[in-house]
Amino acid sequence: MKVLSIQSVVAHGHVGNSAAVFPLQRLGVEVVPIPTVNFSNHTGYGAWRGPLLPPSDVAEILLGVEERGVFGQVDAVLSGYQGGTGIADVIIDAVSRVKAANPAALYACDPVMGNAKSGCFVAPEIPVLLRDRVVPVADIITPNQFELGFLTGTEPASVEDTLASADLARAMGPSTVLVTSVERPDREEGTIEMLVVDTVGSWLLSTPHLPFKANGSGDVTAALFTAHYVETKDAAVALERTASSVFDLIDLTYRSGERELRLVQAQEFYATPRMQFKAEQVR
Repeated sequence: MKVLSIQSVVAHGHVGNSAAVFPLQRLGVEVVPIPTVNFSNHTGYGAWRGPLLPPSDVAEILLGVEERGVFGQVDAVLSGYQGGTGIADVIIDAVSRVKAANPAALYACDPVMGNAKSGCFVAPEIPVLLRDRVVPVADIITPNQFELGFLTGTEPASVEDTLASADLARAMGPSTVLVTSVERPDREEGTIEMLVVDTVGSWLLSTPHLPFKANGSGDVTAALFTAHYVETKDAAVALERTASSVFDLIDLTYRSGERELRLVQAQEFYATPRMQFKAEQVR
């Protein structure tokens, strides 16, 4: 499998491609990482250094990769946080050219906007751009519950609400919607859930909720789910494998007392997920 991943790069810590590439490689996936920023660290620190790559530079890198004949080998394009408005056009164009070279290729978009606790943390025009232009060309999207609500103009809370919102999102273009960080009011205390909906059905999976904010965990989730879904074409299996690996990564990080993901230390959890959680079909 080969994944073209268009995301940010940081020198310290693990977000964007600095979170997604290594877990994919431990799965045996060949990754073609395309940088959109090259920062010293993620922006959650409140201060960082390094350049935001102009969209024209990102396009040049992609063109060079295309000229090597790589696009026809790509099984999936993956994108995450979009630092500026111009990068969307570059990603959409790259997806179009990859699919022209390999019609079976999928595009997985993590529509990063914010979360229920902190609200939107991207420029105000980014969520609108994602909703109106990027999500409609995606095959897979991996929003959290807050982001799903913005995309669809809804406020999902219950499983039924979230399913209805996912259906609205699928009507926009994507065939598969993975909703992360589902926090329905009636869930079991001390848990958090993920929900996946595709053309076959809908599955809900619950894990213990750790009191810890891990920057980059969403990037790992999107990357692993994309790889497992491309490999198996089974949303429930992809969800179970992803949730298993990501929970163990976050648990290891939480127990370490460190702020940054213990991405390398958790590597065996990607290669051989423990499969300790079961997805329940809800529709």
